[in-house]
Amino acid sequence: MNKSVGENGHLMIGGVDALELADLYGTPLYVYDVERIRANARAFVETFKSFGVKAQVAYASKAFSSIAMLQVAKQEGLSLDVVSEGELHTALEAGFPVKRIHMHGNNKSIPELEMAVKHDIGCIVVDNFHEITLLSHILDEQQRTMDVLLRVTPGIEAHTHDYILTGQEDSKFGFDLSNGQAEEGFLKIREDKRLRLTGLHCHIGSQIFETSGFRLATRKLISALSQWQRNYNFTAEVLNLGGGFGIKYTDDDDPLEFDQYAKALIEEVKQQSDHYAYPMPEIWIEPGRAIVGDAGVTLYSVGSTKDIPGVRRYISVDGGMTDNLRPALYQAQYEAVAASKMREPATQEVSIAGKCCESGDMLIWNVALPEVSPGDVIAVFSTGAYGYSMSNNYNRFPRAAVVFVEHAEHHLVIQRESFQDLTRLDVSYE
Repeated sequence: MNKSVGENGHLMIGGVDALELADLYGTPLYVYDVERIRANARAFVETFKSFGVKAQVAYASKAFSSIAMLQVAKQEGLSLDVVSEGELHTALEAGFPVKRIHMHGNNKSIPELEMAVKHDIGCIVVDNFHEITLLSHILDEQQRTMDVLLRVTPGIEAHTHDYILTGQEDSKFGFDLSNGQAEEGFLKIREDKRLRLTGLHCHIGSQIFETSGFRLATRKLISALSQWQRNYNFTAEVLNLGGGFGIKYTDDDDPLEFDQYAKALIEEVKQQSDHYAYPMPEIWIEPGRAIVGDAGVTLYSVGSTKDIPGVRRYISVDGGMTDNLRPALYQAQYEAVAASKMREPATQEVSIAGKCCESGDMLIWNVALPEVSPGDVIAVFSTGAYGYSMSNNYNRFPRAAVVFVEHAEHHLVIQRESFQDLTRLDVSYE
């Protein structure tokens, strides 16, 4: 969270005055510091390069997908994860190299798989037996082959929020390693002439602040691969250890530096490969939040206030759960400032309320701010991941605009929705 302050006491984002951005583009407004996005991406990419390790750093586009964002990812040499036709379409529109695109999903549809095969993307991460059958049939029809990874659940519970655990045994994702499903899926893929299995994939959770879970998952996966090498003469080219690397939302969060995650993975993969005398596979990872999360700031304008003596003061803003669903969905916490009063002391504790017709539409429950008035701009930090991606039209509010700032210049990359956009797909019943 870069709280840079200009000479006038205003919040600066990427060298641009936050109030200038709010005046020019309106609020609510998502603002991304592109230099921060690039620095986050390079922290992973350059660490692998510095160790001479073959790797792919795939941006998980679910965190924030737009043509401009994927163009930045392409410029930084990232690969890309997609989980839908819409995300794949966006990647194609951005001119993203198709061989660096990987498709995920626990219930991929026939049209999704057909689109992936048609464009000959780099890899499909196979999630279940049904998908193997569908994909094999599509490949037969199109007379093609496809590289695939087998997604497995290693039974590791990362220290994170229950809603975003994905690596434990009780999960909708992947083939379970412990009950034999993974080996059964492995054999089914190996028997199919249209599918070329290149390795394994796992994802143990999100917003993870330590490396022990990744290390344990690595041990389990390489142990399984070693056994399959002995039993079936299969040697994996790729080991995809997923993402979930944590970022700082509040002062209570204490994530590692991103290069520390990469170093730990490199170290563990090397150790386990040596232990089992197994050829070291190419390491793939999938940061999403870690690439864009702390690069994003959302700007709001203050409206009404409500004082409840002895209880709390509510400050209402012109956005809410339509532009940041995470606080309502799983009690995510954020920090905020008054963008025009960065040097003024915080004299009050307030709760920042959204304007949706829901009691649960609260962005931040308790935050210290200076005295604010209607029209003041509030900036909420670390909103770059899952803000725009989860945005919605509840109460028929138009979705906010997105602006990129880099080298003290600003560029509109997603226009604010109009009221006409809200009804464009409606069909009259009269």
